[in-house]
Amino acid sequence: MSGLCSERVAIVTGAGRGLGRAHALALAAEGAKVVVNDLGAGLDGTGTEAGPARLVADEIVARGGQAVAHGGDVATTEGAASLIRTAVETYGRLDTLVNNAGFLRDRMLVNLDEDDWDAVMRVHLKGHFLPLKHAAAHWRAEAKAGRAPAARVVNTSSGAGLSGSVGQGNYSAAKAGIIGLTLVAAAEMGHYGVLVNAVAPAARTRMTEATFAETMAAPDTGFDAMAPENVSPLVVWLGSAASDGVTGRVFEVSGGRITVMEGWRPGPTADKGARWSPSEAGEAARRLLAEAATPEPVYGAR
Repeated sequence: MSGLCSERVAIVTGAGRGLGRAHALALAAEGAKVVVNDLGAGLDGTGTEAGPARLVADEIVARGGQAVAHGGDVATTEGAASLIRTAVETYGRLDTLVNNAGFLRDRMLVNLDEDDWDAVMRVHLKGHFLPLKHAAAHWRAEAKAGRAPAARVVNTSSGAGLSGSVGQGNYSAAKAGIIGLTLVAAAEMGHYGVLVNAVAPAARTRMTEATFAETMAAPDTGFDAMAPENVSPLVVWLGSAASDGVTGRVFEVSGGRITVMEGWRPGPTADKGARWSPSEAGEAARRLLAEAATPEPVYGAR
């Protein structure tokens, strides 16, 4: 390994399994000291278990790296604050925050309960916001004390947040919200030396194995395009000092493919210079739609 993250201290949330585990191991392999956070919840977010975070931390140490486990709930103020404290008190600093924690409660909209909506919004969106908030406060204090950090945040969105996904209204909305949060954080935190980006990965995890079983199946031979380890190299680079100048961007990552997402960009436009009537507005909208690019299909459409 190149030591790309040598001497850096990184936090990875939801790091007990899947993508988070792969990110934690990859960061450690590049020299980072890693705080491995995982509440140990089930696939639907219920229950807690300290084991997954501790196992990953132990695995890093067994490979010659440095890591500590953290089992707090990052969607609570105390859990998020203690996560940042753990990094600073254990290793003396914080350089990289990888927000990854999440779970699914898939339902079609007509069957989606309010509790299922709130639970998914809480872990994905609030679980990104609170660690980001407390990390930002730490980095702002460092900058004001004359110790400007080369800090990095990598948030985790999804193709569902970019294009929607049938049966995942709560998850898609939360993941779209993470993109908005990423853009705002990048704009607000840049003058403190903090760069903020997001990845939208496609990989085999507990969440995707059940939902997209055929697509996510590992091949008998050859390149395993859906292995979560394929996503981690970009996360490591974004979390390193080498990503200087890259902020407010969203990358779709799958297998050996990396795509820079270009978001909402103005397309065909009509300007009457005065108020439209409803029928005129409709006619203009249809003309513009005929000139516009065809949108990507909603994931899982049927």
